[in-house]
Amino acid sequence: MGEETISVGATEDGTTVELPVVDLLTGRGFITGKSGSGKSNSASVIAEKILDRGYSLLAVDIDGEYYGLKEEYEILHVGADEECDLQVGVEHAEKIAELALGQNVPIILDVSSFLDESDARELLTEVTKQLFAKEKKMKQPFLMLVEEVHEYIPEGGGVDECGRMLIKVSKRGRKHGLGIVGISQRPADVKKDFITQCDWLVWHRLTWNNDTKVVGRILGTEYAAEIEEMDDGESFLMTDWNESIRRVQFERKRTFDAGATPGLDDFERPELKSVSGDLVDELQQITDQQESRQNRIDELERQLQQRDERIRDLERQLSDARDLKKMADRFSRAMMEQVTGRPLSVAPGRQSELNEALTGPIRRDPELEAELNAVRNGDRDPTAPPIPDAQSEWEANASEGGSDTSGRESDADSKNAPPDDGDDAGDSSGVSMIFDPVPGADDPDSAGADDIDADTEGGDESPTDATLTDSSTPENSPTTDGTASDDPLITRLREEIESLDDVSAEMLRQYRRYGPMEPQAAHSTSGGSGDRRPAYTANRDLRQRGLIAHVGCGQYDYALETLVREELMNPLRPEDLPQSERVEEVVRAVEGLVSAERSDVSGAEQSEPSEKSSSAPDAEWPSVGF
Repeated sequence: MGEETISVGATEDGTTVELPVVDLLTGRGFITGKSGSGKSNSASVIAEKILDRGYSLLAVDIDGEYYGLKEEYEILHVGADEECDLQVGVEHAEKIAELALGQNVPIILDVSSFLDESDARELLTEVTKQLFAKEKKMKQPFLMLVEEVHEYIPEGGGVDECGRMLIKVSKRGRKHGLGIVGISQRPADVKKDFITQCDWLVWHRLTWNNDTKVVGRILGTEYAAEIEEMDDGESFLMTDWNESIRRVQFERKRTFDAGATPGLDDFERPELKSVSGDLVDELQQITDQQESRQNRIDELERQLQQRDERIRDLERQLSDARDLKKMADRFSRAMMEQVTGRPLSVAPGRQSELNEALTGPIRRDPELEAELNAVRNGDRDPTAPPIPDAQSEWEANASEGGSDTSGRESDADSKNAPPDDGDDAGDSSGVSMIFDPVPGADDPDSAGADDIDADTEGGDESPTDATLTDSSTPENSPTTDGTASDDPLITRLREEIESLDDVSAEMLRQYRRYGPMEPQAAHSTSGGSGDRRPAYTANRDLRQRGLIAHVGCGQYDYALETLVREELMNPLRPEDLPQSERVEEVVRAVEGLVSAERSDVSGAEQSEPSEKSSSAPDAEWPSVGF
């Protein structure tokens, strides 16, 4: 039995041109020619002849011109257009390959209808992969026909995954039974490695100089001159099984020419054959599954978005609740300060004093208590409190101002008076160990002391006048020279500093003098062991009191000024920052008050100042000599 062939045309002398079917199906071919020269007709003739013999193929239609084959053949037309038998995507690639090879179904893969070129390339890449993989096992002769092949395997530009897969088929597909035919109107733009590996080539009319140069290099210069004058459908046929180059007139295809240039006559679309409903149903099932998955993905994304929005809403509510809690804490603190008559600490790192205030004694007004009990017992009806008259109260206070002022001055004199015995001065030794005395505070020969003695001896100002001048300082403010104060904040901070043990007090001194350092270093230089546990224990005590603060990298720094600033803030109006002068006064009073008080002790002690008291002060803290 002879080799199976198909006739595609005739030579100039009328000899029929026969092409072997197996070489067409499993080999590598190239058909080229300028637009209108007949290259698409030649490709369609070969496709019709192969379909007539009952073989299958896959035509990659980039211009939507191969659906005309459906006029005579039952071909599955898939793509992204509604004109296709079924709209497909990359998820259908495996099924398309299975139908083509497993069920011998001819397929037109119409990529012209994809709006996104990347989607079309992805689909073609995956279909080619599936065909190549299945052919390795099945080894069934099958032909891929690719229009405008220069767009996938260009000569000058880079080749993407789709182009690499087509080149792989051209190089290795033959041994598996998978053939490929590339069609292009610009041979100069097609990768030369592909052209030179082809088993058969069809050259239709070419006129562009770069394209005729390709003809000259492959066929010869004499053919490059002749090819410009060829008629429609006429070509040079070059095959490996016949070394001669034949001038062949290809037949006219029998099916509808969907790629013909539209004319002025009315266009009438022929009746096309439909494919089996079972084939469409198999692909449609994949489409339905993909749509179901996509709908599920969309639903999950909507749920995720709703949850994200809910989380953001809860975060906003939590933030608002925290703000309300802070406001409530400030209000409660202010109310407790009104009830207890003393300030409560809100500094970070310090324990809240609210529980302590709640367990302490609460001041009550006997008259208000009696009225409240009478209302509770039903002896009298509750009455609204009178609306205060600010003008009347101001006038009443002005008329009684003399007696009140004298009383306050008397109280101030008694509060600002120095201690009568040495015990009180001795109680301040704890702070004196931490903060050096004010320069000249213990030196009776200092310039300040001489000035006071000179003024007193000169008689320019009487002692009574001096006392009145000192008492004019506000009752709850530190004095300007830092020698005494009844400010509860100053008193409390001094008491906390005095309660420190020797090593902790010296650590506070080290932090204030040398700035940021690690707890173990501060503990070691303060007379401690420098071990981690005792160092961090002492450091924790200072931090919880608010006297030091963490500044990063495991180091801590002196924070008395920050503590004072936070203590002076109005809890109901945190945006109103305390005045810097007021903060500095309190800091100086806490750091220098004890040293100043030591100047009021016995003359024997003043006449023999200690070596520490006579030391020169630091430039950064001139008032305390730290």
